[in-house]
Amino acid sequence: LSIFRHIYQMRFLLYNIRYATGHGNGYHLPLPFTGFFKKTEQKMDQIVDFIDSINPDIIGLIEVDQGSYRTNKICQAAIIADRLDYCYLIESKYHDKIFSEKVPVLNQQSNALLSKPELHGFDYQYFSHGMKRLIIRARLDQLTIFLVHLSLKFRHRQHQLEELHQLITECETKHVMVAGDFNTLWGDRELGLFLAATGLSSANPDNAPSHPSHSPSRQLDFILHSPGISIQSFFIPQVQLSDHMPLVCDFTC
Repeated sequence: LSIFRHIYQMRFLLYNIRYATGHGNGYHLPLPFTGFFKKTEQKMDQIVDFIDSINPDIIGLIEVDQGSYRTNKICQAAIIADRLDYCYLIESKYHDKIFSEKVPVLNQQSNALLSKPELHGFDYQYFSHGMKRLIIRARLDQLTIFLVHLSLKFRHRQHQLEELHQLITECETKHVMVAGDFNTLWGDRELGLFLAATGLSSANPDNAPSHPSHSPSRQLDFILHSPGISIQSFFIPQVQLSDHMPLVCDFTC
């Protein structure tokens, strides 16, 4: 029964954890964005406890510290994997290796995908436009998952969506999910042409917002899926461990 659940019925958690640097008024004290440079152990422990309470099969994490001084040189994805028994993939968000390797803190800023089911293959690709360019592609049986963090610039996001569309059309598996922080600052209408071209649908049919977590007003985070995937439930836990709230969906395929 456990194997059956892992292959055909799974829970997906998408969460931009902001490198476990926290959120709220304290984040900007004593100076604006001071929290970005603070140690992260306490908040990371809370995030691990939250993930454990949700018990997802697959986790897509945006803004993960791969081992800077903030985490005492320990990879945050490895912390979750070790404590909760996941395998994980992690890579830098930035394609410019000179930039990413030379700038302190920024050189450890990554995205990660964690899974309890066996991964049958994965790779890391990069968009041709934008600063945040990473695409994590992972395959589980007949399901391919793309994890992305799109650019803050509208023009770059449109180029990235075009390239993502091409990758989806070339996908060899029966089912596809695309998840991440899409930074749709102009609203979910930005995705209209992309959804029409790919045939994907949102697991969040009511377009419930997830940012900022203290007073959600924007839908920046998305879990998109191909027609053969059936969403059994979708919810946004009301937690404020980051500036984003997490997205959780149960699905079958």
